[in-house]
Amino acid sequence: MKDQFGTDSLFRSIDLIEPGDLVVYHGTLTDLHGLWLALPCECAVCFRLDALGIADIRFHLVDPWGELSGPMHARRESITRSIASN
Repeated sequence: MKDQFGTDSLFRSIDLIEPGDLVVYHGTLTDLHGLWLALPCECAVCFRLDALGIADIRFHLVDPWGELSGPMHARRESITRSIASN
């Protein structure tokens, strides 16, 4: 995605994941490895961690085709932004 100056946005240039990005999950749940949509995890556990000031961004992964339940609480280290998001 190019901004008005023709450069990649800051999020893209440092490979941060934004809500709605396509990501590849490669975490410990090997049967769920694959392509997902990343949304901020808004469960009670992640909400409490955020309220305590613990900087551990986690994502709820959603199947782009709506067929599977995705992993919740996925850490940033367990996902990589898909090249399809560029």
